[in-house]
Amino acid sequence: MQPLRGILFKVMSVCMFMGMASLVKAASAEVPPGQAVFFRSFFALPIILGWLALRGELRDGWKTANPMGHIWRGLIGTSAMGLGFTGLGLLPLPEVTAIGYAAPLLVVIFAAMFLNEEVRAFRLSAVAMGMMGVLIVLSPRLSVGASLNVSETLGAVVVLMGAVLAALAQVFVRKLVATEDTAAIVFWFTITSSVLSLLTLPWGWATPGWPVALMLICAGLLGGVGQILLTSSYRYADASLVAPFDYTSMILALTIGYLIFDEVPTTTMLMGAAIVIGAGVLIIWRERQLGLKRARQRKATGNVGG
Repeated sequence: MQPLRGILFKVMSVCMFMGMASLVKAASAEVPPGQAVFFRSFFALPIILGWLALRGELRDGWKTANPMGHIWRGLIGTSAMGLGFTGLGLLPLPEVTAIGYAAPLLVVIFAAMFLNEEVRAFRLSAVAMGMMGVLIVLSPRLSVGASLNVSETLGAVVVLMGAVLAALAQVFVRKLVATEDTAAIVFWFTITSSVLSLLTLPWGWATPGWPVALMLICAGLLGGVGQILLTSSYRYADASLVAPFDYTSMILALTIGYLIFDEVPTTTMLMGAAIVIGAGVLIIWRERQLGLKRARQRKATGNVGG
């Protein structure tokens, strides 16, 4: 293991995904979300194919023993991406980022429901704390009164729905890794999301000018590079070590939102985001402690057996 390299790749992947989200947001005024999903997916494909070629897996890396698993993961993951892209056009970037932090919290619940993973009081309490933070972020958008902005309320609901589906997609990935290589999972998601996004054609696609088209192409390229960096980070370091660096995305979102989109975060949003991040770090810390405990137990069992 090379933990510093794993952390570096993780932070780089966060930067790529935040750059991708920023480009999609910048293009959202001219291009509908389904079309943005297509660009994001289709133009990631050359990057992923090149990655497979460099790994010597171009011939066999995409083979699968569970095609229906990839289809279901593609349906859910593509829907989550489309909802997230919709939200980017309706809400400030830091707010979309903060609400999106609900996804890893919900994975804990869904893993218990669908994968029969044991979840004890500590992690359940952390999830409850995190969801309270999400509600704090959402509260200004869901209040009823003269100040209610319908499009922003819709954006908040859409992003939260996207986070729910993103969490479900992660559960499907956990199932897929039991029989599928990482390369196959990445490849088939890119294919299915490209195809599924074409189904939005009847709802109208725009003919973007070259600046917007270039932004969308770059979003796809950045997304492909981000996927590879994310995958590589877990080859060099434990997931529990690199996972907290996901939250560097909030620093980037605040900076980009302020400098590029003239978005000033509210105190309520920052307070809710801090609670969500704190809950996520607690869950990651607990996962790491449990992993170390299981490793010690396996070592002790091995020593007894020997």
